[in-house]
Amino acid sequence: MGEIGGFGGLFDPRAAGFSDPVLVAATDGVGTKLRIAIDCGRHQTVGIDLVAMCVNDIVVQGAEPLFFLDYFATGRLDPGIAATVVEGIVRGCAEAGCSLIGGETAEMPGHYAAGDYDLAGFAVGAAERGTLLTGEDIREGHLVLGLASSGVHANGYSLVRRIVGESGLGWNDDAPFADGSLAGALLAPTRLYVSAALAAHREGLVDGFAHITGGGLTGNVGRTLPAGLAAEIDAGSWPLPPVFAWLARAGGLGPADLADTFNCGIGFVAAVAADRAAAARQAFEAHGQQVHEIGRIVQRIPELPAVQMPGREAAWRG
Repeated sequence: MGEIGGFGGLFDPRAAGFSDPVLVAATDGVGTKLRIAIDCGRHQTVGIDLVAMCVNDIVVQGAEPLFFLDYFATGRLDPGIAATVVEGIVRGCAEAGCSLIGGETAEMPGHYAAGDYDLAGFAVGAAERGTLLTGEDIREGHLVLGLASSGVHANGYSLVRRIVGESGLGWNDDAPFADGSLAGALLAPTRLYVSAALAAHREGLVDGFAHITGGGLTGNVGRTLPAGLAAEIDAGSWPLPPVFAWLARAGGLGPADLADTFNCGIGFVAAVAADRAAAARQAFEAHGQQVHEIGRIVQRIPELPAVQMPGREAAWRG
């Protein structure tokens, strides 16, 4: 609703098909992944990261992203860079099915170094009252399905940059783990899980989701579980992507370091009843996701963490 140029963006949930909506909001940034984009002059995909980090959190609740706003801050505006970043935001919003209804460009001379900028994103979604996913229906024996990531996504880049710096490689050097340059591989945009997650949720196939962001697999899967339950994850049930194997070797990281920091190849997780797992997998795959059955829900032993990954040392060594 409304034209660009107002002091606030307007959105009508009824026009989007909602009759009694509960709003779900999220905000996030891209973190120090921006440093690579800035240093290499590659700004095409960080806008996608910005959208994905917000809307992937919203869909965890079973909510549909409705609209998005961005904040772009810099010392001195470079219109070309800003336009490229916003083009990425537009692409991310289009894939997520939400509207970009406004934003802010802040020019702050003396506050940012020449050429630097920062990004923040804000997304609002909605679900009909009574349809939100809370995880309360997850039970012992549920299966854990993992949706593949597209790479490191947008978490852990302070560590990534340190490892690259100590490796002696330059951003424009060939990536040791992929075709193309190191910068190109590490700037692969965060995967958007919105359409796949909503499809499975609307069919009643899923009882809980988790977006694997800061804190890695071990820090996020447990956030969706009811008290008294834990997720037992088999680290050997999916291939560890080469980027993480390289980071482990080059940085001297053990399997626990990987699981506590990175998504390790699983960017989104669903808890599903065993008799609905095949249908859920089919729904995810129909929306372009690669799916792995990575574990199950068990009773939690009080002295053990909510996410247990026995065998990860053997699976991820070497």
